[in-house]
Amino acid sequence: VQLQASGGGLVQAGGSLRLSCAPSGNRFNIYMIGWHRQAPGKQRDLVATITRGGNTNYVDSVKGRFTISRDNAANTMYLQMNSLKPEDTAVYYCFANTLQKTYWGQGTQVTVSS
Repeated sequence: VQLQASGGGLVQAGGSLRLSCAPSGNRFNIYMIGWHRQAPGKQRDLVATITRGGNTNYVDSVKGRFTISRDNAANTMYLQMNSLKPEDTAVYYCFANTLQKTYWGQGTQVTVSS
C-alpha cells in the first residue's frame, strides 16, 4: 500500500485547510485510515480515523473542528480542518491499517500563525 498525502500549508489562526490522502496498491485490505501529527519536539499523536464501515474517531482537541471523510469514487480520504489554532501546527502523516501492518504516507506540513 502506498499513500500520497497533500494539502498542507500556511494559514492564519481561525482559517481552514483540507488534507488529502490517496491510497494505491493493495488498498482493498485497508480496514482503517487516518491521520497522525507530530509537532516539533513532540511525539507523533493520533488525530482522526475512519474505518471501512465509515465509523470516525477524533482526538478530543480537534472534535468539532476537524472532519474526516472518504470519497470512494475518487479513492481519496480527506481531513477538513476548520477553526485552526497555532497548536495545530505540525507535520501531518496519513496512515492506513491492514491486518498485517500499518502503512505511512509522507508528511505534509501544516503551519497556523497567530
